[in-house]
Amino acid sequence: MEERQPAAVSLEELQALQQRLGVGLSDLDLLRQALTHRSYLGETTGFQSNERLEFLGDSVLGLVVAEYLYHHLEGRPEGDLSRARAVAVSEPTLAEAARCLDLQSALQVSTGERLSGGLDRDSILSDTYEAVVAVIYLDRGLDAAREFVLRTLSDVLQRIEEGSHLRDFKSQLQQLTQARHRVTPRYHVVQESGADHDKTFVVEVEVNGKRLGRGVGKSKKQAEQAAAEQALSRGLFMDAPEEG
Repeated sequence: MEERQPAAVSLEELQALQQRLGVGLSDLDLLRQALTHRSYLGETTGFQSNERLEFLGDSVLGLVVAEYLYHHLEGRPEGDLSRARAVAVSEPTLAEAARCLDLQSALQVSTGERLSGGLDRDSILSDTYEAVVAVIYLDRGLDAAREFVLRTLSDVLQRIEEGSHLRDFKSQLQQLTQARHRVTPRYHVVQESGADHDKTFVVEVEVNGKRLGRGVGKSKKQAEQAAAEQALSRGLFMDAPEEG
């Protein structure tokens, strides 16, 4: 049985994506490249991956966010600005922005990557977002790229201005574990009690199979935040033998 090549994104899909981006582009071939994961090249010919665009987009994104924080967090020390920027350009943040734009519907990945859930993988989506930023920068210039970044990251930037990002323990934990171990924390509901209208959840978080924290909350999200907070408070001793 002959293997089918993964489908290429069509011109109509590119035009629809361009509308979702809210930016008029003259070079849709460059946009197609931004949507091409390196795995796709193993099953097709005539394409370039988005890795070079991702490299450029990462720098443009960093500049735009740093500039924004410099002007909007006046009087804050360099350490605070660095931590805020890390949240704004983190993999989970960019992946969520990519999902809001539905970038995954136009991604070009290999059949194997698609079957293994690659279209919803944070690392692939965040890289694609950065590549799209590069396309806008190359096609329309820095002002257009700045407008796009600030518009699509407006929610997280507002949270940063309000200081509420400091209470997002899940994002903080994920950034640390990805930086140190290149893995994402996993959350498991280990206990659920109470009536449907008044449930209590107990959640544990683990990294590399090691339990790091446990949290209790009236919702799963609340319990996950509490588990992440406990993990952070323990100092992330991920390489030490687990107690108990």
